[in-house]
Amino acid sequence: MRVDIERRLKALELDARARAATTDALSRIDVTAHEAPVYKAVHDAIEARAYRYINLPGGRGSAKSSFAALELVNGVMADPTGNTSAIAFRRYASTMRESIFSTLAWAIDTLEVGDLWRATIAPMGFTYLPTGAVILCRGLDDASKLKSIKPLKGVFRLGWFEEFSELPGENFTRNVMQSIMRGGEGFTAIRTFNPPNSRANWANLLIERADPRALTMRTTYRDVPQEWLGSDFILEAERLKEINPTAYENEYEGLACGDGGEVFGDNLLVREITDDELQHLDYIHAGLDFGFSVDPACYLRVAYDRKHDSVYLLDEIYGRGLSNKALADEIKARGYDQTPEYSYSMFGGAYRQKETITADCAEPKSIADLQGEGLKVIPCQKWPGCVNYRVKWLQHRRIICDPRRTPNAHRELSQYEYKRSKDGEILADLPDADNHSIDALAYALDREIYRKGVPA
Repeated sequence: MRVDIERRLKALELDARARAATTDALSRIDVTAHEAPVYKAVHDAIEARAYRYINLPGGRGSAKSSFAALELVNGVMADPTGNTSAIAFRRYASTMRESIFSTLAWAIDTLEVGDLWRATIAPMGFTYLPTGAVILCRGLDDASKLKSIKPLKGVFRLGWFEEFSELPGENFTRNVMQSIMRGGEGFTAIRTFNPPNSRANWANLLIERADPRALTMRTTYRDVPQEWLGSDFILEAERLKEINPTAYENEYEGLACGDGGEVFGDNLLVREITDDELQHLDYIHAGLDFGFSVDPACYLRVAYDRKHDSVYLLDEIYGRGLSNKALADEIKARGYDQTPEYSYSMFGGAYRQKETITADCAEPKSIADLQGEGLKVIPCQKWPGCVNYRVKWLQHRRIICDPRRTPNAHRELSQYEYKRSKDGEILADLPDADNHSIDALAYALDREIYRKGVPA
């Protein structure tokens, strides 16, 4: 009996220390001082638990993700009992460390409470030391694993869905919510995303639907103090507004500008590219997507006008059953194995350099075959999420396509549509079919896409 009393007294002592540490920490911080003023009403709504869903669609630089991270950290710390934990999601676990995990670490550091938190990588998340409450970071590659997830202490009362539109439909998100809300009251889910360009995307349609449980606020970079963003960011936004207003509206205004499920939509301009126009195009690039029997091989030659962010499709070699040697012979027959301009050596004399072809890095043997045929072929860059990034980069440029010059590229680009869920909802997922020209185009512009300081 005496042992039980001592244990209870010790537990009460720990709770008292936890309350004291939390009270002291909260007295030292004002989370709203680190959030853009435009979010003050949203902060008040989260504190009052007035809504189940907080929808924050917005453009690039609107500080919505920073706001969500600060709210999760503040919300966990504000409960001295430790009964409030939080969970943050991305569609793919491979993207968590560089996104939600890093942003939460930034929030903890910004509030100057790092001494009260412990970060872990496996499992990925943060523990609030005074109370034992947690913020977990989870990927939704396999949502079935969430059925048994729960914090060691308390319940989940805060959730954050980063890049919400990446998730595969409304039914999927409902199942996730059902898994994490068990056993708790007053759950609030913050949903942040840059709206996909298609108005028919399921996430765009969802937040437009009347829902008394939801608060929706659209924000742009103009709602954020400019000194937070820097002059370079503002200049880049204004430049895009001038040369590609539609891309600007989607990327920086956070507006859905497309009418359907087309991936490229209005930024694909189908028209004649004249021979005279061809003579004035610089910055020629070539890309190659390998194939043979089922999938065709596709070599695509393009020009990129950086000043106007415009891509011109100049020529293609496209077909099934093309061996690597036959493909190399056709490239050389068209004169694309060397640059048309002469270079001059320091010792005198003019010579032509080999033109660079960027090819799919997943085919090192095929790259070696073409190199053996005298072509300058280099592998492209790939990592998790690179396909979506490359397509996003292309979506924010004007693509000029002449069906006479590149008929297969025209067909694939004009017909390429986002996937649909089994309920017919348009998703943010890209199909891996009938996209050989699109891959070749991305490979051709590989060095431009990943050029430092140039956003997608």
